[in-house]
Amino acid sequence: MKKIDLYILKKFIGTYIFIVGIIIAIVIVFDLVEKMDDFLEKQAPFSMIVFDYYLNLIPYYANMLSPLLVFLAVIFFTSQMAGRTEIIAILASGVSFKRLMFPYAIGATIIVIATYFLSSDVIPVANRTRLDFEGKYIKAPKDYGMDDIHMQIEPGVYVYLKTFSSFTNRGLRFNIEKYNDDKLVSRLFAGQISYDSLKTCWTLNRCTQWDFDEDGITHKITKFESVDSVINILPSDFTKERKAFEMLTNRELTEHIEELRRRNVGNTEEFEIELRKRQASPFAAYILTLIGVSLASRKTRGGMGVHIGIGLVLSFIFILFLTVSSSFAVNGGMNPILAVWLPNITFSLIGIYLYNMAPK
Repeated sequence: MKKIDLYILKKFIGTYIFIVGIIIAIVIVFDLVEKMDDFLEKQAPFSMIVFDYYLNLIPYYANMLSPLLVFLAVIFFTSQMAGRTEIIAILASGVSFKRLMFPYAIGATIIVIATYFLSSDVIPVANRTRLDFEGKYIKAPKDYGMDDIHMQIEPGVYVYLKTFSSFTNRGLRFNIEKYNDDKLVSRLFAGQISYDSLKTCWTLNRCTQWDFDEDGITHKITKFESVDSVINILPSDFTKERKAFEMLTNRELTEHIEELRRRNVGNTEEFEIELRKRQASPFAAYILTLIGVSLASRKTRGGMGVHIGIGLVLSFIFILFLTVSSSFAVNGGMNPILAVWLPNITFSLIGIYLYNMAPK
């Protein structure tokens, strides 16, 4: 590395850390003002507020805002260099624009490694303490129901449920099918099911049962209005805690997805998207660094304000794009890998175009 490389790298990392510190301080102030009444009302200990909540909140927001902050850092100090004609002097000395990108790539690599490590191992562990504190002193965590549930509760026995509400412990359009050597033996349909916690059993209403012979032809059809049944499932199997995936490390998240697949449980998209997002999001630092340098290396009359304005617009479009594509994966059936990488791919093309248009 040359002196000019170290000069740019120090500016990159230093500006990034400075902006992270400023933004996090602002976030903490606003969060403290918003939650002060909860802290006072529930008498949260000061040490727990500082160490259990805010100390664990800092890496969460730093990682979440990292793509935007990388972009702002690159735009900020590169615009300063362009305004002082330092970029022109570097290029005029015989350094190519491609070679100028080297220290930027090193800085982006450092940030990519740091954010990946944070999101995969540090933040999930920190979230356990933070969310536990929120449950005690801010708001209790709530489970919410699931839709289009498919799972295997034991070998050869499969359960299907259209929707389930954790608030009433009731579900609609319940099916349980039993197979023997891949042949359907019986099927029970209930228009509604509800869990009786006192009897520790399920109550099935508006039921129809089909029993099949060895040839798969219906042997007997039985209808009954209501029946109590002991089924090897609990209401907790049909609910999931909000943000539960945020408390799992990458390894735990992978194991959890494999367990859901083993049980043939539907609706694994949310967990898969979280895992893929942790893998894809850090690489946004490379893309936004490329776009930032390509935009800010040009000296313009509007100065830094124009660059920052364009940078903010592109950053928010990137974040919005990622959110929309993730929603399509959860609700629209888009492949989770494609959903989280599509913004990166799209903005990579934008970055390549801006790089080719940048003054050399």
